[in-house]
Parts: sequence; structure tokens; C-alpha cells
Amino acid sequence: MKKLLSLFIGTFLCLSFAFGQQNVVEIRHSFPSASIQTVEARTSGGSITVTGDAGAQATVVVRASGNNRLSESRVRELLEEKYDINVRVENGRLIAEARARRTIIGRNQDGLSISFVISVPSNVSSELRTSGGSIRIGDLNGSTQDFQTSGGSLSIENVSSNIDGRTSGGSINLRNSQGNINLRTSGGSIMAQNSSGIVILRTSGGSLTLNNLSGNIDARTSGGSVRANNIQGTLNAQTSGGSVNLNRLSGNVEASTSGGSMNVEMLAVNEFVRLTNSSGNLSLTLPANQGYNLNVRGSNRITTSGLQNFTGNIDERNISGTVGNGGATVNARGQRVNLIFQ
Repeated sequence: MKKLLSLFIGTFLCLSFAFGQQNVVEIRHSFPSASIQTVEARTSGGSITVTGDAGAQATVVVRASGNNRLSESRVRELLEEKYDINVRVENGRLIAEARARRTIIGRNQDGLSISFVISVPSNVSSELRTSGGSIRIGDLNGSTQDFQTSGGSLSIENVSSNIDGRTSGGSINLRNSQGNINLRTSGGSIMAQNSSGIVILRTSGGSLTLNNLSGNIDARTSGGSVRANNIQGTLNAQTSGGSVNLNRLSGNVEASTSGGSMNVEMLAVNEFVRLTNSSGNLSLTLPANQGYNLNVRGSNRITTSGLQNFTGNIDERNISGTVGNGGATVNARGQRVNLIFQ
């Protein structure tokens, strides 16, 4: 009988088996939390969850599941016969690996999903990889969180770190986090809320929804809409094919779209507003109690409301000049531009 597990453990291991719903097998490992600085997890077909809520003992739950035609006993047999599971602590690294023995994998229906649910101290860094499942991290403040999946979603909550996450085919959800944040997806939407820092968000095919962010925010999509509310700092919002709706912004903004409407509401402008809508209408609301250097162009027409103390040139398609004594630079381009001061 081949061994189910290959274990290399420094000081302590507590192993227990738990069998939940039909065709699911769970294997639990425990290690002293004080011995762990980094967690590394790799699996080819399941999800990975890492949370920084461990007490004295860190835990790894290996969760193996099959399709509905496989019984629990058959899942255990396949796990033993066709997979190598390796869970260990080594030089401060908690390592969890699941690998299929590809040379003996037969019918597709015998394939299993191997997931990890990991609980570690909050000050731990992570390096996570899966080719077919989602990744979730939460309550972590280690120096670096690096994670990647080829086919699942990303969820980040209550994380204060350098965050680098990538997915080729799923959505991204960022909540209550801060740091240098870089998140990318090739085919899903991105939602970010209640977060701060240097935040870079990229999607090739989904929408962007941003709420209650502060810092330097760079959010871009090639094929979806952009919505933002309550942003403080500098926001760069770009889309090639959707609408842009930005509300209650304080700071600086640069935004562009090639294929939809644009609506921008500024509560305060620090240094600049730069807006470009190459094929649609643009509405910009500015606070009336500060000065501006205006350079606004409407290919079809410009309308204004509340414009006072203006010096310069104005006609139906161009506004160039200063409001008050001048101040923040406002550059706006659109087909039809509606400029509102209130």
C-alpha cells in the first residue's frame, strides 16, 4: 500500500481525518504557529484559502472532492493512488503541495479537486498558486502576499501588505485592505472598496467598481464600464469600451473612454482634472468655491451652468481661460460637454 502522505515535520504534527458530505475527504494538520513566517501552497485543481486567524496552532485542511458519481471511499482510494500530498514546516515555511501523478491518471472522471484551507498567524507572508480554483486571503499583515490562479476568482479582505495577485479568468474582490496593491484579471470584473495605498487594478474584459478608496488609484479595463464613489487622492480611470461614472471625488482625476458616456463629480480639486471622451458625451461637476485654469473642448457643443468670474475665451465649442485667480488645471474633451459649477 502506497503511503497517502509524505510528511516532513520539524517539531510537531497533529493529524486527524474528517469526512463530511458524500464524496469529500478532509485531512487536517496542525503546527506550532510560532515556527511559521511564510506559507507556500500549490495545487493544480482546487482552491486555496489563507487566513491570519490562527492561535497557538496553525492548521492546514486538505480537502479532496470528486464528482457526484464518486463515493467517499473511492475519493480516498484515488487520493492515495494517484496524488502526492505534501504538508510540512521547513525553515519557517509552511508548505502545502498537491500534485497529480500524471503518468497514471486515467479517465477524467477519476480526477479530484484538491483544495487547501490554511490558518496561520496574521504576520505571515504568502506565495500561492493554483491552476484551476479560486484564491482567498484575509486578516494578513505579513510583508508580501503573492498569489496566482489560471481559472478562478481572487478575494482579498483585511490585508495590509505588498499585494500581488493575478487570475486569467475570474473576478477580483478587494475589501478593507491597504498597501502596495497590484491586482490583474484577463476576463473578469473587479470590485474594490474601503481600501487605501498605491492600488493598481487591471482587467481585459470586465467592469470596475470602486468605493471608498484613498491614495493613488490606477484602474483600467479594455472592455467594461468604470464606476467610482468616494475617492480621495489621485484616480486614473481608463476604459476602451464602456461608460465612466465617477462621483464624490476629492483630489486629482484622469479618465478616458472611447465608447461610452462620462460623468464626473468633483468635491475638491487639488492640482488637475483630465478627461477625454473620444466618441461620447461628458458631464463634469466642479466645486464653485475655487479657482481653475480651464481648457475645455466639445466637438458638438459645450453648455455651462454656474460659471462665474471667468476671464478668457468662450464659444459653443471651446472654453479657454481662468475662473477666479486661476488654480487647478481642468482639461476636458468630449462630443458634447456639460460643465457645471456648484
